[in-house]
Amino acid sequence: HDSLLRRAREISYIIAFTKMPNVHHRCVTTLDVGRRPSSAGEKWQSFKMLFHGFADLPSAVDQCTLSPEFTCNGHRWCIDLYPGGDNQASVGRLSLHLRHCSGGYATAAFEVSVLDKFQSIKHTMQTTACFDSDGKIRGWKDYCRRSYILNQLNNILDDNGTLAVIVSIKKDSASAAPFFPSNPISRMMAGMFLDEKTADVCFEVSTADVHDVDDGDEEAPSPVTFHAHRLILKTCAPMLASLFGSDDEEIVKVSINDVKPAIFRHLLHYVYGGSVEEGELNTHAKDIINGADKYSIVNLKLEAEAAYVKSTNITMENAIDILLYADSMNLALLKEVVIDFLAENSIASQDLDFTIVPSYLMKDVFVAFGRKTNRGAKRGKDYDLSVMSVSELRRKLAEKGLDVDGSREAMIEALTTNIADESADAKRQRSDADDSLEE
Repeated sequence: HDSLLRRAREISYIIAFTKMPNVHHRCVTTLDVGRRPSSAGEKWQSFKMLFHGFADLPSAVDQCTLSPEFTCNGHRWCIDLYPGGDNQASVGRLSLHLRHCSGGYATAAFEVSVLDKFQSIKHTMQTTACFDSDGKIRGWKDYCRRSYILNQLNNILDDNGTLAVIVSIKKDSASAAPFFPSNPISRMMAGMFLDEKTADVCFEVSTADVHDVDDGDEEAPSPVTFHAHRLILKTCAPMLASLFGSDDEEIVKVSINDVKPAIFRHLLHYVYGGSVEEGELNTHAKDIINGADKYSIVNLKLEAEAAYVKSTNITMENAIDILLYADSMNLALLKEVVIDFLAENSIASQDLDFTIVPSYLMKDVFVAFGRKTNRGAKRGKDYDLSVMSVSELRRKLAEKGLDVDGSREAMIEALTTNIADESADAKRQRSDADDSLEE
């Protein structure tokens, strides 16, 4: 029997298999009217099988075509399709069974449906069965007539002769989602944040701001102490770690007076794997950008930049000031947004004073017009880097493991160099392969 199964898997007919969350790609919201039945909360996992060339599949009695295996509820399954029926089927009937491919026992509520070429269900059957060592397959010996599927008037096979079958298995919450603890490193890192007992360095953070006391004298605010760990700083924030010198030096305390304590807390918390709450990020975006830029906490800087873009209303009155700030802090996304705003409002922007804007920024204005002109153009692998948005450039850099912080020009240059290097490597590998074949 095992040899027959292996032979069935080796048949030359192609059976495509895709996991199918939905037949139609639409978002559907269900609203209950009245009391919800107890079965309404049941969850099913569905898989779509495509039996290509159904009419040409072996149709003699007891000749089986197997689908690829799929996994549900921690068990492996496949579909046994007998186009000409199994040895117990009635004449002219198609047999269809669910096979349990894992060892041991399993119980499953399952449903098998045949779709027409318009993706509507034409025939469906449902049952619950126990799969034990003596019975690895359960289903229907007389699922439907083979002629019913082959009849063109029923529109079941698509134009290529493919039969689509949906297999749905009821999810077993206990086995489908077994509990296991997550990687504890994030929790451990978070637990070390500001932990004075394990810390080996500390920051004393104050600002140059003063406040008035009751007698009218000015008094500098007391510094706020932040305990930290040299190793974590060296790994995640080298600029901050460098303030303590080398490992051989005994510096354990440094003063910082160019970042507000509240902002520095956000920076350090991020270094320890934390995040900045959205409201705080929007409110203090500019301060966080300045602090993250100064101490080279790049990802937080870019996140704060995105928040600043989202929370700032760009107008003709503030566009130039924001553009100059973006340029001074190397905020490519913010600079792009401002220049796009000016490009979209080109007539009104003619009244602005561009004499204080560096001349090299005008090139970016032309790029903005170029993106506007090329909007909607086909984007293939040769899509011009020079008209890509900053977000697109950053995404490409991140995918390649390259530095995402920098001006548009720096990002384009990094990508261009990387593409050239990859092309040279591929050419060298092909040459080496050809040489090895000749040998």
